[in-house]
Amino acid sequence: MSKNQYTVGVLMLIAGAIILLGKWGIFSFLGTIFWPLFLLIAGILMHVLYFGRILPAAILIPGGILTVYSLVFLYCTLFGWENLQYIWPFFIFGIAVGLYEFHLFEMPRPRGPMIAAMVLAIVAASCFTAIMLWSWGIYLLAALLILGGAWLVFGRQLMGKRTKF
Repeated sequence: MSKNQYTVGVLMLIAGAIILLGKWGIFSFLGTIFWPLFLLIAGILMHVLYFGRILPAAILIPGGILTVYSLVFLYCTLFGWENLQYIWPFFIFGIAVGLYEFHLFEMPRPRGPMIAAMVLAIVAASCFTAIMLWSWGIYLLAALLILGGAWLVFGRQLMGKRTKF
């Protein structure tokens, strides 16, 4: 068998396997689950292009945004899109990450992007805290009431017994 026939045979085997897997829906399943990885790859590529000294530091702004957004989308794809009602402040945080990376690596360091990044990060953290308190706040209140009641009932008795020693 010639080397040319062997190469053509291997390519035919690979093509047949790809067609068969496609007909079985493997690629559509992987595409629906792992599509955010394409955004992650693009964000990482932008970072690589900057650190490879090919593009200027301004490329870090969309690079940081895409990286954070891809992680949000990947989380929602894996654990359910209903979680987006809790983690949407990370979209604001993604912009803050991109601006802060630009501030860190641009020389001379501009103050404007750093201030904007800090403001956006505070806004994102405030929104996330408000969402968590709004959705989980009743559980926090219940836990505080239980702990306070337990301390009032049992804490004083234990304190009284300790002082007798």
